[in-house]
Amino acid sequence: MIVRVHKKARQLTVLHDDGELFTAQVALGPEPFGAKEREGDGKTPEGLYHICLYKEIGRYGQGLGLDYPGPKDAEMAFSQGRINEQTYQSILSAHAEGRRPPWGTALGGEIYLHGGGANIDWTQGCIALNPDDMARLFALRRQIEAVEILP
Repeated sequence: MIVRVHKKARQLTVLHDDGELFTAQVALGPEPFGAKEREGDGKTPEGLYHICLYKEIGRYGQGLGLDYPGPKDAEMAFSQGRINEQTYQSILSAHAEGRRPPWGTALGGEIYLHGGGANIDWTQGCIALNPDDMARLFALRRQIEAVEILP
């Protein structure tokens, strides 16, 4: 099962066996266009991520934490001098070992799919859903293989 988020359309689609299981409206950060580059930029990442953390009860209800920053995010940031070698290697190691990457880097972190409402863009870079849609997605959490976030 794949979760695909189209940022421009503000839409999340759950794909299962080459078909759509359901779609939902989403809200993003206040700067929704372009890939996330740093902590506090208000952007939602773009790329392929995996769920690394489940929260039954969080600040905005149920939440699914994503393994951002990913290797591609780290590679780009390292090549541009936005993170050092140690941070770069730490992110790569976490992904290679199937662990949550460090969230306290200059790239930001703690990117979730969570509840809280999808009527306007209001998150700090997360993907927010309406509570009923989040409950439906959360129920599928163990079947989700990847989360693809597209521009």
